Amino acid sequence: MSKRVLKVHPDDNVIVALSDIKKGEIVEYDQKPYELTSDIPAKHKFAQADFEIGEEIYMYGVLVGKAHQKIKKGEWITTFNVKHAASEFNIGERNTDWQVPDVSEYSNRTFMGYHRANGEVGTANYWIVLPMVFCENRNLDIMKSALVDDLGYGKKTKYKNYAKSLIDLYTAGKNIEDILSVEIDGNESTATEKIFKNVDGIKFLTHDMGCGGTRQDAQALCGLLAGYITHPNVAGATVLSLGCQNAQYHMLQEEIEKRGGMNQKPIYFLEQQQLGTEELLVSNAIKQTFGGLIEANKIERKPASIDKLILGLECGGSDGFSGISANPAIGFTSDLLVALGGTVILAEFPELCGVEQELSDRCMITENAEKFNHLMTTYNNRAKAVGSGFDMNPSPGNIKDGLITDAIKSAGAAKKGGTSPVTDVLDYPEKVIKKGLNLLCTPGNDVESTTAEVGSGANIVLFTTGLGTPTGNPIVPVIKLSSNTKLAEKMSDIIDINTGSIIEGTETIEQAGRRILDFVINAASGTQEVKAVTNGQDDFIPWKRGVSL
Repeated sequence: MSKRVLKVHPDDNVIVALSDIKKGEIVEYDQKPYELTSDIPAKHKFAQADFEIGEEIYMYGVLVGKAHQKIKKGEWITTFNVKHAASEFNIGERNTDWQVPDVSEYSNRTFMGYHRANGEVGTANYWIVLPMVFCENRNLDIMKSALVDDLGYGKKTKYKNYAKSLIDLYTAGKNIEDILSVEIDGNESTATEKIFKNVDGIKFLTHDMGCGGTRQDAQALCGLLAGYITHPNVAGATVLSLGCQNAQYHMLQEEIEKRGGMNQKPIYFLEQQQLGTEELLVSNAIKQTFGGLIEANKIERKPASIDKLILGLECGGSDGFSGISANPAIGFTSDLLVALGGTVILAEFPELCGVEQELSDRCMITENAEKFNHLMTTYNNRAKAVGSGFDMNPSPGNIKDGLITDAIKSAGAAKKGGTSPVTDVLDYPEKVIKKGLNLLCTPGNDVESTTAEVGSGANIVLFTTGLGTPTGNPIVPVIKLSSNTKLAEKMSDIIDINTGSIIEGTETIEQAGRRILDFVINAASGTQEVKAVTNGQDDFIPWKRGVSL
C-alpha cells in the first residue's frame, strides 16, 4: 500500500485511515504530521483539527455531521462524538456542465443481445411466471417443481445429498459430536441439459402482496409486475390470479399499456376462481408456459449498440472504502455509458441525504429538480412521522466499518452516479424513458431497490459492497463489486470484480471504471456469467410504499 491515509476532498476536515493505525503513531498527510490519540481502524476517520461541540464535520466536500463532544486533532471520529447533520437544499441554479470522458475506444463496440419488437434489447432471455396475489405462491411452487429441473434450468448444488450423508452417519450410530466433527464432501448434482438453448431460464416471482394492503400498494405492485413483463430481458409471461384480490388483472393491463404494451410478447392469464380446481389451473399454466418457451427459443442473440444498455446502480453492505473505490469506479463507468448514449439509474433515495443540492442542481430542467426535492422531503418526513428518519439508515455493519452517519454513507453512495447531468427523475415504479442519468425513488434496502431498478428497465445492475452481500435478481445479471481486496478474497464465490486495487494504489478510478465497462459488455453478451446468476440468487421484493430505509 503506497499510502496509509487519504483526504477525499480538499474541503474535508477529517482524514481516512487506509490501514489500521495505532494510538501514538505519527502519520503524515500533505506534509503535515498527525499524532493519533487513539487506535484508528482501517476505513475509519480521524480529526484533522480540534473540534468544539457543534462544529461541522465535512467529508466528500459536504456536511456529514456535527461534533457531539469536544474532539482533539488526531482523535477517532465515532458515533459517540459525532452526530448526523446534512445541509439544507432548495431549487438552485442549473449546473449541468461536466467533463465528458474519452470514449473513442468504445466507438465500434457492440454487445450480443436479444432484440425486441419495440427496439429495446435484452441482455438475457427469460420466461417469467408471476402471481397477482400471494395466495397463488403455492401454485407457482408446484409449477417450478414440475418445470425447472426437467427443462434443464436446475442449478448444480453440492448440498443435494448433504442431508442423506448426515442420515447415514446417524443410522450408523454416530453421536452428535461425531457428526458435527465430520467433514462432508457433498456430491455435486448433475444438471439436466437445457431443452431450450436460447432461453436462459423460467423465473417464478413470488411475493407477499396483492391483497390486504392499500389500494395504492396494489396499483404500485401492478406497475412493478408490468415493468417485469415488458422488460427487454423477458420473452413472455404466465400470470396466475386468485380472482378476488385488490390487484386486479385490468390494473395490470393498464400498467402494461403505460409501458408501451406487450409488443408481440405472449402473456397467459389464468384465474383460479374462474377455472375451478387447482389441477385445472396448474396443468393449463404448465402447458401454456411450455408453448411460450417454444416461441421464446426462436429468438437468438444479435449485435446491439452499447447505447441499448440500461445500467442500474446499487450498493449494499457498504463500508468506509465503498465511497473511495467501488462507488466512484462505477460512477466513472456510468459517465462512460452516458457519453456513449446509454442510460443509467441511480436510486436509493435515503442514501442521497446530504447531497440533494448537488443532484438537484444537476437536473437539466427545473421541473425535475422540484420533483426530486419533493420526493426526498416527502420520503424523509414519512420516516420521521413514525419516529425514524434518513439519519437512521446506516446499519450496524455500516457503522462498524466507518459509515457512522447517513450523510457520510450517502455522500459516498452518490458517487455511483458519476458527474453527468440528470435527465429525468422517476417515482417508483415508473419506467425509464430518457437516455442519460435518471434518479429513481426507491428505499436503500438492497433487494427492494434492485427489484425496483430492474422494474424500471435496467438490463444490467452494478452492485458495490464492502462487507459482502449475495443479492441478485431473477431476470437481470447483478454484477458484484468489492470495495476492498480482503473481501474479494474472502467471499470470492459472490464477488465478480475487485476494486481494492484503487485503495492499494495500483489502479486509478478511471482505469477501474473502464475495466468494469468491459466486464459489463461481456456480461450483457452472455459470454461472462456473473456470480449471482451462477448461484441462482433470484431476489425479488416489491416495495410497499411505507417506510423502508
